[in-house]
Amino acid sequence: MTTAYDFEAKALTGEPRPLKEFTGKVLLVVNTASKCGYTPQFDGLEKLFEKYHDQGLEVLGFPCNQFGSQDPGSAEEIGAFCQKNYGVSFPMFEKIEVNGDGAHPLYQWLKKTAPGVLGTAGIKWNFTKFLIDRSGQVKERFAPMTTPADIEKSIVKLL
Repeated sequence: MTTAYDFEAKALTGEPRPLKEFTGKVLLVVNTASKCGYTPQFDGLEKLFEKYHDQGLEVLGFPCNQFGSQDPGSAEEIGAFCQKNYGVSFPMFEKIEVNGDGAHPLYQWLKKTAPGVLGTAGIKWNFTKFLIDRSGQVKERFAPMTTPADIEKSIVKLL
């Protein structure tokens, strides 16, 4: 059986980062963007990470430029923006595609495992969130407009 821990992605710094290093953790996987109306959610994501990291939560940010070209910057620019404006300390990865033929394998699996509204597979916009339990299985998919604070109870149940 495939789990989230079976995948690998590149960190913002370019190094390969196997997700197996997060084995046994609760994961909140989010496709992010620096110039989106939902960008202020970085603040809420960081607050969740700080509050629950010691209990086993990892927030994983995956920049994506597929929606309105709202994350056009380089890895360095994205990292600097997230740190300067939101104090992001959770792991951020290289910019990826979440839809189409070039979709990252993790996102191919996430979409297949946890379809959206009415069974649609595609990611509709930035800040779609996937909550993954300690066994690496997707438990819930949240729409972009669902705030990090609205997800807190679901996270606590898995911790």
